Amino acid sequence: MSDRVRAAILDLALQRGRGKSFCPSEVAKALAPEWRELMPEVRAVAAGMPEVFATQGRVEVDPVTARGPIRLRLR
Repeated sequence: MSDRVRAAILDLALQRGRGKSFCPSEVAKALAPEWRELMPEVRAVAAGMPEVFATQGRVEVDPVTARGPIRLRLR
């Protein structure tokens, strides 16, 4: 599933373009009806992708250790 998650993250990031962010739940919802179960994997995969970064309140954060909602965007 990690390859599908990575592809979905990159696809959504490219659709939004630079300067635009998206919620990791959008990725999870596109991949599974029970999307909440996928959230830890989406965050973990995003953490290992050099093309994207996570923010929380416009501050860059680690998507795995951040508590609460985060946003992903292209680097």
